[in-house]
Amino acid sequence: MESRECINALLTRRSIRKFKPEDVPFDLILKALDIARRAPSARNWQPWDFVVVREKEQREKLSKIHPWAKYAAEAPVAIVVLADSQRAPDSYMIDGSLAAMYLWLALHCLGLGAVWLHTVPAADTVRQIINAPSHLYPIALFAVGYPDEQPPARPRKDLKEIVHLETYGNKLK
Repeated sequence: MESRECINALLTRRSIRKFKPEDVPFDLILKALDIARRAPSARNWQPWDFVVVREKEQREKLSKIHPWAKYAAEAPVAIVVLADSQRAPDSYMIDGSLAAMYLWLALHCLGLGAVWLHTVPAADTVRQIINAPSHLYPIALFAVGYPDEQPPARPRKDLKEIVHLETYGNKLK
């Protein structure tokens, strides 16, 4: 069954980098996290944890992990998605990424904006800032708040460029 609301939510999600200064109610963040925890995972191990960072000083530390992370200080909330390599040694990166994507979509559906700030070049620094043990990998850092911009959709590749039938190289015509 096709749901126009669901499809619209998927098609209208944007990376938000400008936030209104107003606080985000904690119960709204918890609602998004409640949805995110329902993401699929291999063997249902659910190898994720979430660190909600509302203190300005902590957000400022996170905003300095690389030049593009500055939005963590500009948004009223930051959320770090951690994936546990001990709970799911073979799938923690994928499982954690699925939880992060569910979180991102849930935030959008709840009227919040967010931008996924990659953590790969600064995983150890992120862990240190939030006091996470070494087996928890910071998959994502999200800057979260009420959107203060409406970015237009960016161009996407045509299906004919990226869809292959039966074998790679047999492109859609």
